[in-house]
Amino acid sequence: MRWGFLQERGKTTLKQEKSIALPLAVSIIAISFAAVFVKMSSAPSSILSMYRLWIIVILMLPIVWKKREEFRRIQARDWCFLIGSGFFLALHFLLWFASLKFTTVASSTIILALQPIVSLVGGFFLFKERTTSSAIATMGIAILGVMCIGWGDLGLSEQAVIGDILSFLSVIAVVGYLFIGQTTVKKVSHWIYSFTVFAFAGLFIAIYNVIMSVPFTGYSTWDWWIFILLAIVPTASHMINNWLLNYVNATTISMSILGEPVGASILAFFLLGEKLNVMQVIGSVLVLCGVSIFLLQQQKRTQKEPVQSVAFTQDL
Repeated sequence: MRWGFLQERGKTTLKQEKSIALPLAVSIIAISFAAVFVKMSSAPSSILSMYRLWIIVILMLPIVWKKREEFRRIQARDWCFLIGSGFFLALHFLLWFASLKFTTVASSTIILALQPIVSLVGGFFLFKERTTSSAIATMGIAILGVMCIGWGDLGLSEQAVIGDILSFLSVIAVVGYLFIGQTTVKKVSHWIYSFTVFAFAGLFIAIYNVIMSVPFTGYSTWDWWIFILLAIVPTASHMINNWLLNYVNATTISMSILGEPVGASILAFFLLGEKLNVMQVIGSVLVLCGVSIFLLQQQKRTQKEPVQSVAFTQDL
């Protein structure tokens, strides 16, 4: 899953909203399978993330080859940013996939939904971006929700709490990926940027596997199908979202992505037999409410400001 900074688009008509309902639903279902696929495989999390990235890179090669002239636009300074983005994306995948080996799909994906709020905090400390008291209040609601999830997971096992911590660290890593990459993505096409960052991320994870002596081969046919599905299905969601940005604004896409934890939890219940306890349910509701209120506030601020603002949208 990649989180990108995308400009707000114009408002949609009622007819357009009806026409995008189906692809939006398909997108949510597709991205919801990512966490479930990870849980379905017995392969190490670092192998899952590495092969997912490598397969995506291979699939993108024909398109990137047609746009290869764009690589000449990338200057030495930009290459440093791309390498940095690849490092943080690799860190994100390693941490998030590892979290799914410890905690439930619901807990991990709910915590992952905190990304817009963590981005706001990062923007405040790194770029002195202003925030509002209402935004701080919504952050408090979401953080309270995470605490409830952690408390509920503690009732399951101490390992589940480790998974929650890894998931939260993966959010910090992906925010670092965004902050570094946003200066470069404007200079080249989305395809070239994604291909380059995915390639570097895959390389970093491969180096990690070599250092940690994680075998590259010896996995079952089932695991290889999971590698392929991880590369294709969530990526299909990203492509649908990119297409939908021609018709809806980025905040709408961001709001729809909150459906991922819900969809993933439902899939995990039926396919993996995972259930939620009371504290997990309460925490999940608080996180979703906090993040959704935050995104709605951002949309209202965008409508009031004369300059187009940036919204957060998931694309991993």
